[in-house]
Amino acid sequence: MKLERASSGAVEDAIKLLESNNRLPDKDLLYYLELGMLHRLAGRYEESQKAWMAAAARIQAASAGGVAELTGVMRGLSSYAINDKLRAYPGYDYEKVMLLTYMALNHLAMGDYDSARVAIKQAHELEAQIAELRAKQYAEVEESARKRGARSSFKELNGYPIETIDTPEVNALRNGYQSALSHYLAGFIYEALGEPSLAAPGYRLANELQPGQPLLEEALRGLDERVFAPDDGMTDVLVIIATGSAPAIQSRQFMLPMMIEGRMILLANAFPVMTATSWAPLPAQVRLEGEVLPVARIASVDLMARRRLMDDMPSIMLRATIRSTVTATLQYQAQRAGEREQTLAMALAAGVITAGSILLASADDRTWRALPADVSIARARLPRGKRTITLETAEGPRSAAVELSGRYAVVDLRLLRHHLFANAPRARAGR
Repeated sequence: MKLERASSGAVEDAIKLLESNNRLPDKDLLYYLELGMLHRLAGRYEESQKAWMAAAARIQAASAGGVAELTGVMRGLSSYAINDKLRAYPGYDYEKVMLLTYMALNHLAMGDYDSARVAIKQAHELEAQIAELRAKQYAEVEESARKRGARSSFKELNGYPIETIDTPEVNALRNGYQSALSHYLAGFIYEALGEPSLAAPGYRLANELQPGQPLLEEALRGLDERVFAPDDGMTDVLVIIATGSAPAIQSRQFMLPMMIEGRMILLANAFPVMTATSWAPLPAQVRLEGEVLPVARIASVDLMARRRLMDDMPSIMLRATIRSTVTATLQYQAQRAGEREQTLAMALAAGVITAGSILLASADDRTWRALPADVSIARARLPRGKRTITLETAEGPRSAAVELSGRYAVVDLRLLRHHLFANAPRARAGR
């Protein structure tokens, strides 16, 4: 609903709706993630940064090391015994990396390349932490599942829509949290700061993560010459085009039978399912006045979200197995007690436990929906001054006015259904 209002240009209404849905004084992580994006759409970068700094603080506080719940699969016992939603939402890995990437983009919009450098460096340090700790967690989950005889593959779930997460595009990703966008942006920032030796690794990794894109490959060609060339009155413009919104998660239940001492007990187990994303066709080109710029897809949050779910399914299934065992045991004991006592009260107790297991069997459907579904880029050297940038969309052209100044500039466009938001750059002092 918030995104629907924002997609018509009514960002203030979207913020009011967000506030009305979060009246408690202690706001959760998703509130600050969504608030920061809405302020960004409105061009209020300081307010956006304030919200996102609050989000980053919550992530850090919840994780004690910057990455939540990466070791110790038996932590958070309430979620194992009852429901995943009882855990404070820690944010998914790709959301944390994208948070830092967008904070860097806010700094660029305000002309602060030095702070953008810090934010993008933090994003890549976080990626390294995630890589190390996720490997430990996956091994721990696999060992725990083996000892318990638990199912660990979502393909064993009868009726689970495997095609929503197990696709060639999803499997082609190196992981669910790295994106060529973050690393290409790092290369651009370091290049703008006159540090080609640091820019080159960023561009190189972007090419590895999104291979076969000539536009990305061109960034490495002539890097030193661009950095050390005299100012010729042109601006090196990086255009970022974000479309759609990240996919939603649905909780779907599967009634699974369990045998306890010869008794068949049906238990409701809920698992998260990715739904269709709010998608918009990627523009084939961007027009900047008389210049027609080719566009290259550089990242898909939609695919990253699906890869994240696929990678997390063994852990989700382990928790479901533990919950099923606990609930089945309680149901069996209540039923046996009802038989022995032959009382209405005990029979009701068995029914309450059974009904309660169904009500509590709800998968965690929380996610940062305000992120885009897909991100593309275009790049060119253009004369400075006021320019009109136009995207050709399925519903006709969408235009925004920007002013190019300085040697380097990032123009960040967000297409939400009918509305085009433009985060115009401010010149970096001294460049």
